[in-house]
Amino acid sequence: MWRNLIAFTKTFVQHYAFIMKTLKKSHESDTMSNRIVHISVQLFSNEELARQVTEECQLLDIMVTVLLYMMESCLIKSELQDEENSLHVVVNCGEALLKNNTYWPLVSDFINILSHQSVAKKFLEDHGLLVTWMNFVSFFQGMNLNKRELNEHVEFESQTYYAAFAAELEACAQPMWGLLSHCKVRETQEYTRNVVRYCLEALQDWFDAINFVDEPAPNQVTFHLPLHRYFAMFLSKAVKCQELDLDTILPDQEMLMKLMIHPLQIQASLSEIHSNMWVRNGLQIKGQAMTYVQSHFCNSMIDPDIYLLQVCASRLDPDYFISSVFERFKVVDLLTMASQHQNTVLDSEHERSMLEGALTFLVLLLSLRLHLGMTDDEILRAEMVAQLCMNDRTHSSLLDLIPENPNPKSGIIPGSLSFESVLSAVADFKAPVFEPGGSMQQGMYTPKAEVWDKEFDPVMVILRTVYRRDVQSAMDRYTAFLKQSGKFPGNPWPPYKKRTPLHPSYKGLIKLLHCKTLHIVLFTLLYKILMDHQNLSEHVLCMVLYLIELGLENSPEQESDEEESASGQERCHDSWFPGSNLVSNMRHFINYVRVRVPETAPEVKREPPASTSSDGLASSQSSRRKSLQRENSGTAQVFSLVAERRKKFQEIINRNTSEANQVVRPKTSMKWSAPGATPQLTTAILEVKESILSLLIKLHHKLSGKQNSYYPPWLDDVDVLIHPEIPRYSHGDGITAVERILLKAAVQSRLNKRIIEEICRKVTPPVPPKKISSAEKKTLDKEERRQKARERQQKLLAEFASRQKSFMETAMDVESPDADIAMEVATSEQHVSEAIYDCVICGQSGPSTEERPTGLVVLLQASSVLGQCRNSTEPKKLPTTEEEQIYPWDTCAALHDVRLTTLQRYFKDSSCLQAVSIGWEGGVYVQTCGHTLHIDCHKSYMESLRNDQVLQGFSVDKGEFTCPLCRQFANSVLPCYPGNNVERSLWQSHSDKCMQDLVQEVEDLQEQLGTFPVSISSETNLSKEMESVMKDIKSTTQKKYTDYSKSPGSPDNDFLFMYSVARTNLELELVHRGGNLCSGGASTAGKRSCLNQLFHVLAMHMRLYSIDSAYNPWRKLTQPMQDKNSELSEEQPEVPVLYRDVSSLLLIQILTMPQPLHKEHFTCIIKVLFTLLYTQGLAALSVKCSAEDRTAWKESGDLKKNTPSGEKSWEVLLGHVISELSKGKIYEEGETEELRVVNPDSVECYLQQFCLPFLRITSLLQHHLFGGDLPSCQEDEEFTVLASCLGLLPSFQSAHQFTSASCLDWPVPAFDMVSQWCSELVSFADKHPDQVKALLIQEPKWGLPRLLQLPENYNTIFQYYHRKTCTVCTKVPKDPAVCLVCGTFVCLKGLCCKQQSYCECVLHSQNCGAGTGIFLLINASVIIIIRGHRFCLWGSVYLDAHGEEDRDLRRGKPLYICKERYKVLEQQWVSHTFDHINKRWGPHYNGL
Repeated sequence: MWRNLIAFTKTFVQHYAFIMKTLKKSHESDTMSNRIVHISVQLFSNEELARQVTEECQLLDIMVTVLLYMMESCLIKSELQDEENSLHVVVNCGEALLKNNTYWPLVSDFINILSHQSVAKKFLEDHGLLVTWMNFVSFFQGMNLNKRELNEHVEFESQTYYAAFAAELEACAQPMWGLLSHCKVRETQEYTRNVVRYCLEALQDWFDAINFVDEPAPNQVTFHLPLHRYFAMFLSKAVKCQELDLDTILPDQEMLMKLMIHPLQIQASLSEIHSNMWVRNGLQIKGQAMTYVQSHFCNSMIDPDIYLLQVCASRLDPDYFISSVFERFKVVDLLTMASQHQNTVLDSEHERSMLEGALTFLVLLLSLRLHLGMTDDEILRAEMVAQLCMNDRTHSSLLDLIPENPNPKSGIIPGSLSFESVLSAVADFKAPVFEPGGSMQQGMYTPKAEVWDKEFDPVMVILRTVYRRDVQSAMDRYTAFLKQSGKFPGNPWPPYKKRTPLHPSYKGLIKLLHCKTLHIVLFTLLYKILMDHQNLSEHVLCMVLYLIELGLENSPEQESDEEESASGQERCHDSWFPGSNLVSNMRHFINYVRVRVPETAPEVKREPPASTSSDGLASSQSSRRKSLQRENSGTAQVFSLVAERRKKFQEIINRNTSEANQVVRPKTSMKWSAPGATPQLTTAILEVKESILSLLIKLHHKLSGKQNSYYPPWLDDVDVLIHPEIPRYSHGDGITAVERILLKAAVQSRLNKRIIEEICRKVTPPVPPKKISSAEKKTLDKEERRQKARERQQKLLAEFASRQKSFMETAMDVESPDADIAMEVATSEQHVSEAIYDCVICGQSGPSTEERPTGLVVLLQASSVLGQCRNSTEPKKLPTTEEEQIYPWDTCAALHDVRLTTLQRYFKDSSCLQAVSIGWEGGVYVQTCGHTLHIDCHKSYMESLRNDQVLQGFSVDKGEFTCPLCRQFANSVLPCYPGNNVERSLWQSHSDKCMQDLVQEVEDLQEQLGTFPVSISSETNLSKEMESVMKDIKSTTQKKYTDYSKSPGSPDNDFLFMYSVARTNLELELVHRGGNLCSGGASTAGKRSCLNQLFHVLAMHMRLYSIDSAYNPWRKLTQPMQDKNSELSEEQPEVPVLYRDVSSLLLIQILTMPQPLHKEHFTCIIKVLFTLLYTQGLAALSVKCSAEDRTAWKESGDLKKNTPSGEKSWEVLLGHVISELSKGKIYEEGETEELRVVNPDSVECYLQQFCLPFLRITSLLQHHLFGGDLPSCQEDEEFTVLASCLGLLPSFQSAHQFTSASCLDWPVPAFDMVSQWCSELVSFADKHPDQVKALLIQEPKWGLPRLLQLPENYNTIFQYYHRKTCTVCTKVPKDPAVCLVCGTFVCLKGLCCKQQSYCECVLHSQNCGAGTGIFLLINASVIIIIRGHRFCLWGSVYLDAHGEEDRDLRRGKPLYICKERYKVLEQQWVSHTFDHINKRWGPHYNGL
């Protein structure tokens, strides 16, 4: 077997070159390369096999050569540096080979075999191979060159940079990381030397090829320097792991000077790009700048670059390095003491951000320790803290954002133990929070308080931010932490953080902080900031102070405290500062400075009198300003940085330092300055008389806005000098930073301490007033204008908000009007002020009138939520095995359906349609946001929406719109009835009319059907609108949910539909309150309820249908009927009263009365209906008893029959019902389930439970019609509280003797009525004895509607459903989904199950939820909601261990149910608020 394998591998290797040729030509390179890699990965992953083939077949040579050939086919001449004479060639990133990653299989194989130690060892020892490889890498050196567009915007933005970054990462960096993983121990030093040697040779060749001397070409940048990065990374490894002496492998100074140029050019270009200087190159250049620092690239790009610059800085002359930096960043000209200057290379609008960039870069260079001494764990911790400080992060995004070592064998792998332990050390887990209205949160990690306190590192944050706004975000979060923890109230500055000690090899880096050039720059900037020169910012000051503090923290050695008289050899007359140590330079006073300024500058006027020789002045204090005049461009320079740099360069090149001191400084090359553009310059001498210390103290005064605000703290408390690490200095603003620096300066030297005290003793002169130039004035005006505009905007917004608020208040008052509105009770007329409405479109207030009606913004939606109630409190489980199935027979909708069909079999159709309510499925639910508008305003608003094509979230043609004020989704307007909305006779003392009179009045009122307060004959706008809204309500639901009559289109149907709409809305409100009224109070949805207006609309339409007075149920309830022998007639009888649903009767009675209804009539109707309800309860109870019980009850009832309160005792009434019903065949049929009711308490309890649903609906109705709050109560006293609230309890008795029967108030003798009602059942029983009991009203206890219960682990669902076949098309669906309401399994988007252009999910949503569907997509773990013609992705209710979703199951983590999220979903389903809460809706075109 092994022999075959080796033979096959050898053959594969021999054909390797040919395979690659084919790959290059093939059109389908993707599929082909995948197939090749499938083979090669198995061959080359075996170390033994790879080693053997490497030795016997020169596998490495073949691979490297093939790669080289492959790339050679797409080389172009490099345009970097010297375009004409360049000999360097680079790959062309526009070629298909690179664009399509065709080289990937090769590189992947190469990385694969390099992972074997034995193979890598061969590679690193083979000098020829290394030369070839460096040659290959150099093809990528300087590719994808960007040239800055200076005039026109670039026409075509090339996207080649994707290919370039991918190529460098995959073809150069990954093999590099592979090789580095084998250079971890001392024994491998030789390998590093080899790589570094050939790398440097390749670099030298590159510099020669592009003709590079010492100045980079302007306005060019390439982000790709793989040779530099190889060099840097192997150096880093050599010092960190192999204990090599750095100096033995570093090249000479001249080479180092060349090496630093291009990485430095990249840093300066980053700053230019962020300063918008490359804006004409299009967005792609920003894309490159971001990719360069992005987490997957940074440790192969920016990190090695900065490390290389650190190495160069630690070995080169610090003055040279610092001046190079400012020259690269083009801000040399800005660094002058003069208040005006000219910059030949930079527009003034870019100066500030470029100066900030230069200083920030220096801070990064001097603070970062990623390769200079930090351990891997420290690096991981710093990276993690930086990411967490920018924003709270999810676990997966942290894994993605922490730069991993690209080589998997490197040890730090995200998700490894160190990752988790560091994460738990620095961050707290914030579990997902759920506000029902808010967006779905994920589990987030947030930094611990002590991390903000001690570890927040702005430098690391700046290094790692892709978007500049993230730095601001980190600062904002830091500010918030300080405010919250009470550490600092104001706007803090970035905190100064102590650094890991430097590795000894890099100690030279500290020299940068202690070189005169930097000190002069710092001094100049402090002076300019103090004098308010233009183009400086707080950020500049912040960085200046940071650099001073870094210098104090890292001073080379404690300086001796004697005066340094011995520093004569420093050539005092020629420099600003005596030495190079910052600690002593800080106190050095500089009296005069010579500057070159334009003649127009204010300094010119202040020239000293002619008698003083400027030279003498300058030399009297070692302060003559070095100033080099460029021919015809002579901008004044600080200590001419450019000349200084040239001088050092010359010294290094000449190597002869003794001569170099006398060498005349070379003139600045005039190559880049714009000739003739500058005005005359003249020399002026400035009187300065400051030292860094005195400038700092004055800055303190300036920042605090008070004279003499700085007082040395050690004068009060000497301990400060011994323990300078004081927490109060660790967080704060500029003032704190200055205090901290002064304290550190005093701690380091007694002289500094003395000088600080002296300066503080002198009274400081006031800061000079700011001179404003015209340019600044312009910007100031602009600022001021902006400020004013902002204030105006604030004012407008505030006004709008207050209007909105007061508006909401008034709008809300309309719906839940309380008793606080003044009431004048006149003789018998009630006079109440009219309701006033605000129109949210035109802003006018006024009553709603016949001619100009106002309407409520409403959303009508069909709902089957009520139909989903089941007769149990536990929700059904989602089936996850074949055995578990859900049958919809026990749902509320199914049972109501069966009942109606049965009634229709035996009784007259028109009477059946008034004995029940429909709307359990497909009922219309009406909800409002509470805002009102004029109906004519609404029409014009709709017109404007129709013409505005931008809004795609909803369909204007279907009448959909969003409320103009609160943007809530709506689709109709419900007219408000004119006059006072609510009948206010609630608090009227109970009328003295007796029951009989009231019963008669109700009957009379029902007879006046034709008359209606809004006379229908005259078509007013109001009645038109009421009709149109009624049409809307009808068209909201499907026809099958409105048509139940046997003769289609009969008016009885409409009648039934209309009162059922009222019923649906009442029942749903009850569900929203948790199924009972114990909580009381105004309706939870009180502000949102529009039942009052809805009632008026329904009542107006109901009264168009007259009820034949002979059949009016009211009579049957209130008068003993003469026996008409109607039973003998052929036609089907009416539904017996005891079979009628009392709540439906209530709504019919109320909606057919003239509006507004009087409270006394309302109470009368309730009392009458309660007697019927009670009798139904007794009948149902009697059927449940055993025969013996029945006999016993009958006898005990007979005994008490003639007592005075007989009509109000359930025993008597039950006895009477039993004896009446015994006349027929009712009790004969086989025993039904027996209720062992023996003790009276359980009977009482049963009757109360039986009546409660009716009392709840009635109380809600009363609350909406007449106002007044619902009383709150305990569950066990709900019956008594509601009964007394409804006026059924005449005087409230004490609880222990209370019985439900005491609420009865019979309009006519009780026994007559009961006998009459029972006789209807008896005669029915004669014909159909089997149905009598089934039709008796049984009130099952409906639970609240619930979604299906889901299993704990998502895998359970996935395993069962993702291979399950669809019942319709018997295939396994491509996108399986399951309905969370009923558990039906459907094909999402499947054409297999399409019916009349509707896909299965849409169809199911119409059948199961009347247009609302909630589906779990099995393959994505996401839930989608279908609402009518729109759908949205809701999110997932399954999260991983870190509280994150895994949409599309991409990460493959185990997922667990998140109960809170599921509750939120269920809540939105029950409360019908999907439309309001989820924002991203789109049309589904029936294709789901």
